Amino acid sequence: MEDEKNKEEIGKGIEAFVNPIDKDKITENPHNLPYAHTVGGAVIKPMDQGRTKGLAVKAMHKQTDIQLDQIRKQMQLLVDQAQKIQKRVEISEIIYGAEMGFKPLIGQTYHLYQRANETAVLSVVGPEEWGPRGCPFNSFLSTVNLLADHTWEILE
Repeated sequence: MEDEKNKEEIGKGIEAFVNPIDKDKITENPHNLPYAHTVGGAVIKPMDQGRTKGLAVKAMHKQTDIQLDQIRKQMQLLVDQAQKIQKRVEISEIIYGAEMGFKPLIGQTYHLYQRANETAVLSVVGPEEWGPRGCPFNSFLSTVNLLADHTWEILE
């Protein structure tokens, strides 16, 4: 279209305008350019996609590390709870195999001792309550409390 105008102008004796800028370096739609097309235009800096992706990946790793750390703490709590339950079962088995001259009551505190021959004894008398003669058993194992599920909670 521009060439036709130039031919018409030349035919009328008017000298046609020739743009000294290479046609490959100009555009008819400057609003589509990825940069400012005038001196006073806003500065448009292209994004460094590698850096942007790198920062996104770094943030993703940080967030997932936080979440994995929370899961590790929850797992450790579950492991600790399982170990306490296992310990309660072990002490309960020892107590139910022990000698006792009474029927234990739920919610009461008792003391577990061991004789020299390795037999266990459950007593209502604590290690500090034996008086001047001292404890007749070889060793004190634990102070326990009978729970409603008939397992024993280790107090000491």
